[in-house]
Amino acid sequence: MRGMTVRNILIHPDPRLKKTCERVAEITPELRSLASDMLQTMYDAPGVGLAAPQIGELKRLIVMDCEKEPDASASPLVLFNPEIVWSSDESETREEGCLSIPEQYAEVERPAEVSVRWLDVDGSRQEEKFEGLWARCVQHEIDHLNGKLFIDYLTPLKRQMITRKMVKLKRERARG
Repeated sequence: MRGMTVRNILIHPDPRLKKTCERVAEITPELRSLASDMLQTMYDAPGVGLAAPQIGELKRLIVMDCEKEPDASASPLVLFNPEIVWSSDESETREEGCLSIPEQYAEVERPAEVSVRWLDVDGSRQEEKFEGLWARCVQHEIDHLNGKLFIDYLTPLKRQMITRKMVKLKRERARG
């Protein structure tokens, strides 16, 4: 698609990944362009979700596409100001990873189903119930908007080990 830019994804530890993002007051052409860049960045990575703070934009905006079937067409979702309005009592523990914490994975427990309310690119209010990978992804991305990473669910020791690996990775990348 024309005009889309692949953005750099911040790597943990970066202070911007720990900040709470501000609500989007209105959906502007600049924010629509940001959402397009985020989708392009997510697909390029490749990943199934991306939150604005991961590219250094402290706005309540996430994108996701959890369609994994090879024959299926893409199902991109753009969510401004997403909020979980309902969570199931049933939970699931599954392995998670993050584009800001490359090649590190850990088991995280989350509600199995959630209902989320958000504004779409036209500024229309949407609400949908998610399950499976979609539910896990939307919760993971909303956590980013609140300065929370999936490693924050781990024991301090596991979190420190992963953080040390990321510091080393960032040093290696900086040397080029």
